[in-house]
Amino acid sequence: MCAKLYLRSDAYLATHEKEMIELEVCQEGIDIMAAKMRHLVFMARELDPRAANILKQEMLAADGEAALPYHAISDLDKPTDCLISGTQRQFQIAIAKLVVQPFGLKELAEQLAFSIKALDRPREPIKIMGVLNITPDSFSDGGEFLNPQAAIDHALTMEKAGANIIDIGGESTRPGAEPVSAEEQLERVVPVIEGLDLKIPISIDSRSPEVVEQTLKAGAGMVNLVGGIRDENMAKILAQADVPVILMHMLGEPDNMQDSPEYHDVMDEIMDWARSQIELAEKAGISRQRIIIDPGIGFGKTLEHNLDIIRRLGELRILGVPVLLGTSRKSFIGKILNAPVEERLEGSLAATVLGAVNGADIVRVHEVSETVKALAIVSVIEGLGFRD
Repeated sequence: MCAKLYLRSDAYLATHEKEMIELEVCQEGIDIMAAKMRHLVFMARELDPRAANILKQEMLAADGEAALPYHAISDLDKPTDCLISGTQRQFQIAIAKLVVQPFGLKELAEQLAFSIKALDRPREPIKIMGVLNITPDSFSDGGEFLNPQAAIDHALTMEKAGANIIDIGGESTRPGAEPVSAEEQLERVVPVIEGLDLKIPISIDSRSPEVVEQTLKAGAGMVNLVGGIRDENMAKILAQADVPVILMHMLGEPDNMQDSPEYHDVMDEIMDWARSQIELAEKAGISRQRIIIDPGIGFGKTLEHNLDIIRRLGELRILGVPVLLGTSRKSFIGKILNAPVEERLEGSLAATVLGAVNGADIVRVHEVSETVKALAIVSVIEGLGFRD
């Protein structure tokens, strides 16, 4: 039995190192005290009850806390969950003891150590990905950029406005969308990619191995993979290409993903999926340094699921890879504001800003210029990096 670990706080923001630096505390003192000032909360799921009881003892011995259900004592055959909390220093003390314990606690200790280290990963400047749909039926701008020159002009406009990446797709993945052949996708996107002279990377948004392979040859330098790696051939192509790969969560397929999506805990299940995708990618030869995770707002999620993802986005940072968030013009904004697609700018900016504050490293948007301005303000207030 292998326990699964999930973050339960955005504690990577809760250090006081800046204040200690301003106080001119020596670096040795900062290293010691910062770990005592940073509080962390994790949920460990599917624990062997014996492991859970040892975990509780070690957390209490380190002056931390561990919350267990009563059945963890009364029923030793039933797996249990455990909510554990403490300062980073208290976790370090407990980890040193847990790593030599049986019942899967060594593996859990390793997960805890990796997660805490991942939370210390410095945030890179937030990047803006501009959306360019070369389709007749995308939910927001279908048909607007089917003409290659119109698409090229729009990409250049987004680059000039401050986009760091241009994401080009020739197949709509809106709810209910029908698949588009690789041949048709290539006819739509290749002339645009070949016609562009950009100083920023082009991302290809496609689930087709053939489209991905051909567009990388045409000049794309990133892959945006809706649904993640679901095809062995795709895994081989991505392994051979030395480019970043966005793995986006989707429940089901575009034509059925909004048919009553259900989760026990949406963020925990996205975390499970992301870990399995990263493991699959690494086994295929794709380095972890090239992986970006997108929780997939609107792809098999209800309004409540989408809101929960944005609130808890920082929990994904324990994966140790960049996080992308795409909320622009999505239907959940329309539901909240009772607004059609063309009237969702303010809602899109609000969701994007919150996503950036909560942990997004890349934001995927339609309105680049407005997003640049909004994030410029946020970056100053929150002390976040913004752009290169």
